[in-house]
Amino acid sequence: MTDATTPVPRGRILVVDDQRNMRATTALLLKQAGYDVSESATGEEALDVLAKGRVDLLLTDLKMEPMDGLTLLRRALEVAPRLQVIVMTAFGSIESAVEAMRLGAYDYVTKPFKEGELRYRVERALERAKLQSAVDSFATEFAERHGLSALVGRSPAMRELTTRLVRVAQSDATVLIQGESGTGKELVARALHAHSRRSRQPFVPVNCAAISETLLESELFGHAKGAFTGAVKARRGLFEEADNGTLFIDEVTETSPTFQSKLLRTLQDGEVRRVGESTALRVDVRIAAATNRDIELEVKEKRFRQDLYYRLNVVMLRVPPLRERLEDVPALAQHFLDRANARSPRTRRLSESAVAHLMTYRFPGNVRELENLVEQAAALAEGDELAPEDFPLRPQGRVLPAATSAEAAGLPPSDAPRPSGAEATGPTLAEVVEDAERRAIVQALERHGVDLASVADELGVSSTTLWRKMKRLNLRPPAAPANSLPVNPPRPPGATSDPKSPPFRDEKTNRLNSLDVFIHET
Repeated sequence: MTDATTPVPRGRILVVDDQRNMRATTALLLKQAGYDVSESATGEEALDVLAKGRVDLLLTDLKMEPMDGLTLLRRALEVAPRLQVIVMTAFGSIESAVEAMRLGAYDYVTKPFKEGELRYRVERALERAKLQSAVDSFATEFAERHGLSALVGRSPAMRELTTRLVRVAQSDATVLIQGESGTGKELVARALHAHSRRSRQPFVPVNCAAISETLLESELFGHAKGAFTGAVKARRGLFEEADNGTLFIDEVTETSPTFQSKLLRTLQDGEVRRVGESTALRVDVRIAAATNRDIELEVKEKRFRQDLYYRLNVVMLRVPPLRERLEDVPALAQHFLDRANARSPRTRRLSESAVAHLMTYRFPGNVRELENLVEQAAALAEGDELAPEDFPLRPQGRVLPAATSAEAAGLPPSDAPRPSGAEATGPTLAEVVEDAERRAIVQALERHGVDLASVADELGVSSTTLWRKMKRLNLRPPAAPANSLPVNPPRPPGATSDPKSPPFRDEKTNRLNSLDVFIHET
């Protein structure tokens, strides 16, 4: 057992030199400085030590036999790529030391060296080893927290998003992320970075809507000392901070045309010019931009530069609103409850009726609103099981009448006696979700009849999403009156205007088509 007064070694160092006296003297100096030091007389012995245990720093002579220092350096870095190496060389052979640094050595020291010089260089090398270890740990934690596992949901819309994200992550293509507020656009950007080849480099986010126009240019590009009032010293911009990494520009459509032109030039040239300076600096940055607006409409209305739009929209990632993936609500709610439980002395759980209650809601605030609802319920609920009344839903977000009890959600009351044996199990979450979707669509169809475009508008989903859900739930539109024509039914994916098909009525062309196209595809 280690005594409490025994100092903890400051680092593990391996000294390699074929001259016994020099090796022993160097090891002794470092041991006296508090380091854990091992010795090897040959390169082969050193490689065996590196393969068996952890070494922070390799201190090796260049002139050795049979394996010289450069060969040992190359092979050691193959065994331990993060190993710090300092080479020892005699005065007059500096060229070999420079070659060693080109091959990956951190530093060199010339023999004979002073004790203070050796300790200084060793200390710097070990500080770099600690920094790299911290960076590796942070990168691993970043990947775990912000990887694909952070994108909760197995709905078709989310599977499509994650598949597209994985495909583009390994490239350096600029990505435009589009989605409503609260859908998780920054999470998508972080997942993109975590799965890219730049994952061990910085991820730098900036929200354009949160920074005034006068400061945004300085924030992104940096400024020189004295460039404006208050610029008492030079400052690096976020483009420089994100060099070799990813810069996430959120709410890019909130910027002015003047700023957009400067951003476009930077993206085209790969250079930034600090405010108040005439020289440009090269940067290697992967750009991910995001907006909650219809960016194509912004371009059409001349509020966003068309050339910048095409520069950003190399790959589009659309984050679906929560109302288009209600089947993900149970998993998301449980995810947020698990996080709330981890911060609370009490452990809460979701009731089936509470899940059914949440499934009746359109979530105007998207995932962020669901997160707030769950955290609020976990903080204020009286019991350990969260009930529907613990989730107050805004009236403007309601799709169906709120399920205020388990009976209203199609489930037995929580206090009702349950049958024993195989019949004791209630409906699954998937069945609850499917039932809620079916009731929402059926009630909307009763209100709008054959006008499926209005049905889709009321439910807050696209026509394609409505068609897919109706097909999966085996739902059909109500029969149209014999003397009426359907108004703008959604054309299912892949359906074409075949001249042999029944005619289709369109607001612009006034062509006619019956719902038979829709019915046939289902």
